[in-house]
Amino acid sequence: MSIRRLRAGIDALDRRLVALLSARARLARRIGALKRDGAAYRPEREAQVLRGVLARNPGPLPDAALARLFTEIMSACRALEDALSVAYLGPRGTFSEEAAVKHFGGRAASVPCASIDEVFRRVETGVAGYGVVPVENSTEGAIGRTLDLLLATTAQACGEVMLPIRQCLMGRQPRLASILRVYSHTQSLAQCQQWLARRLPNAERIAVVSNAEAARLAARERGAAAIGPRSAASIYRLRLIARDLEDEPRNTTRFLVLAAHDAAPSGRDKTSLVLSTRNVPGAVHALLAPLAANRVSMTRLESRPSRTGLWEYVFYVDVEGHRQDANLARALAALERKASFLKVLGSYPAAAI
Repeated sequence: MSIRRLRAGIDALDRRLVALLSARARLARRIGALKRDGAAYRPEREAQVLRGVLARNPGPLPDAALARLFTEIMSACRALEDALSVAYLGPRGTFSEEAAVKHFGGRAASVPCASIDEVFRRVETGVAGYGVVPVENSTEGAIGRTLDLLLATTAQACGEVMLPIRQCLMGRQPRLASILRVYSHTQSLAQCQQWLARRLPNAERIAVVSNAEAARLAARERGAAAIGPRSAASIYRLRLIARDLEDEPRNTTRFLVLAAHDAAPSGRDKTSLVLSTRNVPGAVHALLAPLAANRVSMTRLESRPSRTGLWEYVFYVDVEGHRQDANLARALAALERKASFLKVLGSYPAAAI
């Protein structure tokens, strides 16, 4: 077939796509009018839509690209019902912003915050409907500040985002030899230690509050560069000097989505909780025994000082399933009897991709 005929076929498909998207938007708006509580965002429903789309993907589009397309479609349809506000660790050009856009799409109103604490405060006070906070990195482990705030917050986890982290080096000058200082967030510097040791062994490494702040500083100073997401380079008008700096190619950060509520069951869920027990031999084993007894799979266990007494700890646990599932409900009831402290941080759909 000629290019002209192939392009005509694409034009015809585009016309059908526009008609179908308009029909979908009309149905979404009608559903919004029928919702009793008026909530435009339903985490469990959007997760089910994405899983269904990916299960039917015949290619050649990769799953990640198709998921991004449908996230934007749902974001545009959701905006017909309500304008969501999403707080994240800012300013613009951070991985937290990328995570927020990946989960909510580009039509949600973004609220950049100066700290993780501020993200929590905005959700707790209702200034922002939702918040996105980093909770752990596959290379550097847990984000301690997030864990500490989850212990006390009134907000709940209603979703998770898995964001592959691709670190880029950016600056005003393209030559590595001209770089005297490298700015970045502590986590990003740690994730790129080997690359920095090989390629910039004499450059000073300076930790700042965010990757976006690093890019802002690099844009102002001669001899400076920043490590961060590619989006920061275009925002702060920097040149991309190198890509994929991360020492671990599968480097991924997991984010939690915060809200005043958690999510209804979606069919493939996680539940996060925090608990503590008396500091006696065998206490942790006995505490977690109800999970095994009820065939609940634990996917994560993290300990943190409780800040209430010397050498006392709280344990952050992620398990498969929703707290409304019968086996997990039984396990939680048993845990409540055994634990000196138990808080369910939320049940939410497991990330589709």
